[in-house]
Amino acid sequence: MPTRRTFLAAALGATLPARAAPAAPQLRRGISLWPWFSLTKEYPAPRTDYAWPPFQDQRPVPKRADLRRLREAGFDFVRIPVDPGPFLAFDGTLFRRRLLDELDDAVGLCLAAGLDVVVNIQINEATHYWNSRRLIADRQAPDLAAYRALIAEIARRLDPARTVLEPVNEPPQACGSTEWTAIQRDLLAAARAAAPTLTLTATGACGSMVPGLQALDPKPLAGLGPLTYVVHFYEPYLFTHQGAPWMRGEPIYRALNAVPWPASAGTLAATLAAVRRRMAQDAGRPPAEAQAAYAETEAKMREYFEARPDRNFLVHGLSGVRDWASANGIAPEKILIGEFGALRSDARYVAAGAADRARYIRDLRETIEGYGFGWAYWNFFDGFGLVTDDATRDFDPAVVAALGLRMPG
Repeated sequence: MPTRRTFLAAALGATLPARAAPAAPQLRRGISLWPWFSLTKEYPAPRTDYAWPPFQDQRPVPKRADLRRLREAGFDFVRIPVDPGPFLAFDGTLFRRRLLDELDDAVGLCLAAGLDVVVNIQINEATHYWNSRRLIADRQAPDLAAYRALIAEIARRLDPARTVLEPVNEPPQACGSTEWTAIQRDLLAAARAAAPTLTLTATGACGSMVPGLQALDPKPLAGLGPLTYVVHFYEPYLFTHQGAPWMRGEPIYRALNAVPWPASAGTLAATLAAVRRRMAQDAGRPPAEAQAAYAETEAKMREYFEARPDRNFLVHGLSGVRDWASANGIAPEKILIGEFGALRSDARYVAAGAADRARYIRDLRETIEGYGFGWAYWNFFDGFGLVTDDATRDFDPAVVAALGLRMPG
């Protein structure tokens, strides 16, 4: 039966082969479009549902002109993170169908701009109900079956010539978890049954980091291709996540700023002085807590400057991905660094300096490309964003250049 995606593709002038398997998207230079299908209006516990429409009205959403400019800059695909919570909460209702149609329309808008699409199912761990504990934590997760059915339903609607499905974002299990191996195979099998030629992604546990991929045995996934393997890379976090207020379990990040890249571009004394100034402005932190956080910050920063991380640190950090791919007979173009970036200093955050951030992005992007991997930059909006301001949507020339792209007209 023709799907909504078939009709959309035809309307956009796309040519869909009738029988032969289509060529898969290449995924060389991409960018994430969070929070298009994220930032929800979830009701507090004990309720488990959402207001309608479920996504916050004021969240930044890419427009047709934004997508056109991304293509003009040199991106060839976009990655759309999708919070599955509303889709699951509205299961069996007309609202579920409307959400799926809205996702179809968003994908179609990107395709019309000349951008291939990765649909990234990104569970919101901050939600009190529709989180990994209920969905994918283990094979006994109470809503794993519903999640699997959603993955298959979305897969069925996608055009394999232009789209890719990423069933899980940053699985929380420990590196090498046999539980994750079984769950991932189950999800991929459901998607493959629904969409025989659609490219799917696989990833390692422990947040899709390099050690997770290194511990992943791809043999159980044989026969479920075509597959692309995803890795996220934000190392060193002391640079990329400095100033991140959401890192609540790590007390040093709240006031951390002025960490240089490479380390030789600054000094320990200058960074610690900036941290002390930031802490002095933070009236909400008890003195004893601030003192302990500063002592830990000083120790971590001494380690950082003694290690002197630079481009070689990144080359070494991704060499494990290269070695894993080589050992398992996986071509470099089947590896996607699905997220990377660094938090900037702006009106909301006191984080990396502009010049340091641009150097880091350039060094990492060139390292990724040197290994032959594809990449997806995080993010278009917010503090990691390509745009300097979510309202004006002006592209940051320094970040565009660091990504090896060109400023659009």
